[in-house]
Amino acid sequence: MEAQTLVALPIVLAVELSPGHALSRPTLSRDEAAELAAHVAADLHALVPQVEQARLALAGALFDAVELLRPGFPVWATLDELARRVPRGHLENVVAFGTHEGHMPAQPLEPDPIYADGPMRFLPLSLLVPKDLAQALAEKLEVELVGRGEAGQRTADALIRQLGVPLEHVRYFSRNDVLALTCVQYEHVNLAPLWLLLEAALLTPYREEATMTARGLPLRYLKGEVRVQSPARWLAAQTGDPGQRAHDLAGIVFELRQYAALLGAHGIAMQLDEVDGQVIEGGLIEHLEQPHPGFDAPTLVAHEAAGLGVIAVTVAQRGDGGMARALAHAYPLAPASLGPMIALLAERYGTASDLHALGRVVLDAQGRLGAPATPLH
Repeated sequence: MEAQTLVALPIVLAVELSPGHALSRPTLSRDEAAELAAHVAADLHALVPQVEQARLALAGALFDAVELLRPGFPVWATLDELARRVPRGHLENVVAFGTHEGHMPAQPLEPDPIYADGPMRFLPLSLLVPKDLAQALAEKLEVELVGRGEAGQRTADALIRQLGVPLEHVRYFSRNDVLALTCVQYEHVNLAPLWLLLEAALLTPYREEATMTARGLPLRYLKGEVRVQSPARWLAAQTGDPGQRAHDLAGIVFELRQYAALLGAHGIAMQLDEVDGQVIEGGLIEHLEQPHPGFDAPTLVAHEAAGLGVIAVTVAQRGDGGMARALAHAYPLAPASLGPMIALLAERYGTASDLHALGRVVLDAQGRLGAPATPLH
């Protein structure tokens, strides 16, 4: 097999914890991973005997789906790379990677504790198959894992003992199955457009993909990132009652926060589209104009919405006649981003970092995101 080109077929062992239980640790030791891999190999051989011609690689780590479904599939890529280094015949062609002194052999195989609370965990597996057998085996696996993919009793018992928690289900899925499950989950919570972007980033990263959120905010995937229309520009294109438009803007920012959090979890960056934009961790900034030296010092005003807190920060400067003009808008998409965002705006626009809370969303005479008509003190 070493002289042949090997194709990696990615699969997972999906572990559903019993209600009310959580993992005390997300990884297995080397010995535990090796024991589990032997049981997995027996399961897969019983399902699809042709796997005897493949090399099975197992990572003794349990991930959330968002950690596995990232551009380039780094967890599987790392597992495959490590497995290819092991000579044929090692452990009867079953290779397992677990922790040594508390650490996995490579950083991408370390589950992030921030995603540790989900009830469904995925342990990555890979079958390295000679190229001439890969397509037939992949097709066979897709069929058999869907229909008969429940893990064997020895495999389930080993996991229960190793993890120390009761399990509801333990079964095998192909990576395509994990993609399909995630798609259904996002569609169920009205985030089908997000899945369209994620699918493009994972499967066709060379192609541009455009979509729109349920509330009508345009997004597009391009060159490894998602570009989103500025909420202020979206607002400027709307018509109707100012109160309703302010309410709709809050809904747009709420949606944007959902998208930013999930795309970030999947390792996909977001930035503003077609504006002078700036990205900070957990937030987006839209720069509009430079301060006018003959006008008042800029001020920072916070637009607020019930249940969402600060949805935007506007840098405003008063000029002739007391009219305020917007120099920049910033959108905090995560709670921790507001402080750094204020500091950055204050430094860039040469003003105090005092944030004037408005208690509402303020629109100017043209219905755009703005500042109050009277000075703030």
